[in-house]
Amino acid sequence: MHIAGATTWLSTQQRQLIELAVTLGRENFAPRAARHDSEATFPFENYEDLRRAGLLKICVPLEHGGLGADFATYVLVAAEIGRHCGATALSYNMHVCSSLWTSFIADALVMTPAQRSDHDSNRRQLYANIVDGGKVYSQSFSEGGAAAAGKAPWGTLAHRVDGGYIVNGKKIFASLAGAADFYGVLCTLDTPGATPRDTLYLAVDAQAPGVAVAGDWDALGMRGTASRTLLFKDVFVPASARLLPEGLYVQAASRFPHMFATLSATYMGIAQAAYDFTVQFLRAELPGMPPVKRRMYPTKQIAVADMRIRLEQTRALFLQSARDAQVDPDKDTRMRLYAAHYSIMENAQALAALAVRTCGGQSLLKTLPLERLYRDARCGSLMLPWTAELCQDQLGRECLYEQGERDEAIE
Repeated sequence: MHIAGATTWLSTQQRQLIELAVTLGRENFAPRAARHDSEATFPFENYEDLRRAGLLKICVPLEHGGLGADFATYVLVAAEIGRHCGATALSYNMHVCSSLWTSFIADALVMTPAQRSDHDSNRRQLYANIVDGGKVYSQSFSEGGAAAAGKAPWGTLAHRVDGGYIVNGKKIFASLAGAADFYGVLCTLDTPGATPRDTLYLAVDAQAPGVAVAGDWDALGMRGTASRTLLFKDVFVPASARLLPEGLYVQAASRFPHMFATLSATYMGIAQAAYDFTVQFLRAELPGMPPVKRRMYPTKQIAVADMRIRLEQTRALFLQSARDAQVDPDKDTRMRLYAAHYSIMENAQALAALAVRTCGGQSLLKTLPLERLYRDARCGSLMLPWTAELCQDQLGRECLYEQGERDEAIE
């Protein structure tokens, strides 16, 4: 089954890139996934495959030597990768985000001529690092507080100095910690009375003095993402490492909210993988398993029908959201995005749970991938900045209130 369902609407580039992801996923990523999950190790060899295939530069603009893929193309490729290794797809998303923020999103932002010139110079270096140097970027946002949800300034601070900034702070659940060449860090400009509008988006060199990786990564799922803690102690970051001009991250985030749903592509892939496994299991087509079919039982047939229905509901929302993505979406599109992101994350874990129940006790064995899919799927609805709860909260508010509306005080 194709990750996009019907394929007639796909462009030639989309077909080619998805097929490339299929090949890498089946032949390379899936066979390695169990080991990296068991050992909680980062799949460096998967990234070497991505580098050789040119997929590290998937969203770098054509004029800068990249593949120039648009948002919809990227999330389809990411979903296909997630179908074979969720942890690789999730960390790959963190890398690709640096190209998305700095390209067409930045092109739409209101900037002064000086800011535009500065940004063009900075992103040329970013793209050269990826295209010519094969460098990997992360996106290190979480701090354990309200900042990741946009409710408070970031605790990581950047103090202005000659030629750049001195950064101090920490990031938790930092995917690619110890594996990325540069950490894309959100921090607050260290000024009196700073607000979220003083957010800076900086690319911190992993080898810069004062950068450290701390703690272990022994999580329930997504164990191959190497999401350890990043520490920054008096780290000098040059001004040329700004991924967006000072103060423009909030504008970018508000004008292109689909960026916060890129994580859901991974979970679309996991949902598909849970269904794939169940069909193969019931048809006795799993490699290495006895040829005992279980497809003839009505209970199994009904369960698979339920799974297929939920999978197609999920895919429909996923594809619609990918096609909807644009700068400055209207309110209806934004609310549909919240609903899609929530549904994909929740349905992935529901499909994995139903797969476990349908396949029975053997599905719990770590020699089979379903047990890993089940744990990885559980993680999606907990991930900031848009957890399932935050999606519901924001969607409910926007359903009932127009911008600027307030309730009258009850006396």
